[in-house]
Amino acid sequence: MPSPPKAPVIGAAPEGATDPSAASRVVREMFTSIAPRYDLLNHVLSLHVDRLWWNRAARTFSATLGRPDAMVLDLCCGTGDMTHALRQVAHPRARIIGADFSHAMLQRAQMKFSGTSLRWVEADALTLPFGADGFDLITAAFGFRNLADYDAGLREIVRLLKPKGECGILDFGEPRGAVGKLYRFYFKQVLPRVGTWISGVDGPYKYLPASVERFPQPGEMLDRMRRAGFKEATWTPYTFGIAGLYRGRK
Repeated sequence: MPSPPKAPVIGAAPEGATDPSAASRVVREMFTSIAPRYDLLNHVLSLHVDRLWWNRAARTFSATLGRPDAMVLDLCCGTGDMTHALRQVAHPRARIIGADFSHAMLQRAQMKFSGTSLRWVEADALTLPFGADGFDLITAAFGFRNLADYDAGLREIVRLLKPKGECGILDFGEPRGAVGKLYRFYFKQVLPRVGTWISGVDGPYKYLPASVERFPQPGEMLDRMRRAGFKEATWTPYTFGIAGLYRGRK
């Protein structure tokens, strides 16, 4: 008798989501609901450290971004802050695209950066409308964690990168020791209350700590990157490991 098929592995799993398709839909709805206050909340809840993280990550790829022929894709771009950080480092002729599956988020990105050469595409990071081997650099800042299938997301990035192209995934971590204890208290007790109060929406800021707990630890994430087809996979912690940058080369 053949063995029963394995249940799909869900990456981001908001409450009530029972499969990857449902998880993706619920995450999209959550981010759409907080789009009007998204930037304010990011800056307040991170004490403005998020700006430092975006800029540091962008500078990491200055060699690639400095090329006039560079093709760059910023996945799960939200309202475009990481995309803009890449633009500030890049050569003026480099082409930079921000992609997100939330129409409301992209509308805000377009308004914020209307005077730039940035391009915006509404698309799901698991099924992107681009041909293979087209990008020199693909980034994702605090959005990859929300994908319904992490391994599928990594395979899609590999598909889109040119040979030897680079990937940078900036996302939250879970620091250890005394810093970790303070961080977890803030993340689980303070952040959800403040986020809900400012946004007027309950679910997203309860989901955020749960999504960070569910996200793979650095060792596992690096293994997943290698299995997907990345070489030179590394993780660099930012701010005591509260966040960190995963790098890999196709």
